[in-house]
This record gives sequence, C-alpha cells and structure tokens, in this order.
Amino acid sequence: MRTLISTAFVSLDGVVEAPGGEPGYRNAGWTFKDLEFLPEAYEIKGREQKEAGAMLLGRVSYEAFSTVWPDMEDFADYKVMPKYVVSTTLTDGDLVSGWGETAILRSLDEVAALKETEGGPIILHGSATLNRALSDAGLIDRYHLLVFPLLLGAGKRLFSDTDKDTQRLRLVEHEAYANGIQKNVFDVVR
Repeated sequence: MRTLISTAFVSLDGVVEAPGGEPGYRNAGWTFKDLEFLPEAYEIKGREQKEAGAMLLGRVSYEAFSTVWPDMEDFADYKVMPKYVVSTTLTDGDLVSGWGETAILRSLDEVAALKETEGGPIILHGSATLNRALSDAGLIDRYHLLVFPLLLGAGKRLFSDTDKDTQRLRLVEHEAYANGIQKNVFDVVR
C-alpha cells in the first residue's frame, strides 16, 4: 500500500490559501513577504520530489500548477512523475501537454484504489478542498507541514471543521528555523 503524504505551507492559524501569490486572496504571497528566505527551511520540498512516486492534485491546484511547474527547474522531478487529478468536471482535453503522464480520478474511492497500487509515496500538493475530504475519509497517512509564523485570519484551511472523532498524529520529524518557520512531519496514527 502506498503512503499518501499531504504537503503544505500553512500559517499558524491553519490557512493554506495563495501562499505563492495566487490572485484573489487578500494575503496572497504570504510565504515570502517580509520573511527572510532560508534555503534550509525548504529542504523537505526537494526531498519530496526525490522520494515521491506520484503526485495528486485537486482540479484548482492542477490548473494553477500545470501552467507554471512544467517549465520550472525547481520542479523538474515532478515533470516526469505520474500525476493524478481528482475532479468531477475536468476532461482529458483539459490536461496540459508536456507535463508527463496525467490521469483524472473521479472520486475518493478512486484515490483509495490508487493507494492500493504498487509504487512510491503519493504526494498531495495544495488542493485545500481535496485535503480536507481526504483527511475526513482517513486516506492521508502523513503530513509534511511548513508552518509560517503568521496569523492570516480568513482563508482556505488545511483541516476541515467537520465534527469527527479525534485523529491522532505522531511527530516523526521537526525543526525550527531562524526565520520562524517550523517543519513538522506527522504520521497519522491508525
């Protein structure tokens, strides 16, 4: 069974919306505004590309990343990696060319089936709505969180506000950096 890893830039109050400057959000670009860049704080991002066997995205994140990431040297390993987009509306004609093999999944059941296949970990980028649904369905196995020392207030959240039983996490890796970013890697306890 493959491990499903949710990776996110998240504010201390749980917001994940528009970390790179995507339009339409008041605090867009919060990961780099007024924050000293320390390469060591982002080491996990390179490691994720080397260790992952596939990438999973929701439709909105796919549409945002697929126009930029295919030509970026920083994301070269993702270009050749199989990608899966969870969407009920996307068609094969909506997929970009030149970004490697991409398949559309229509449901969480199809994500669960993907986890049962052979291969390395599946890395889930962005995709706030999909993250919440996968978490609520018990399909996420690990979280890679870079927590930024910011309170953003409103915005899309990583975790749902669904009333559910406690989900326990085990801290397996952590580090704090001089600019206030914290790396927290949690395994979901089953």
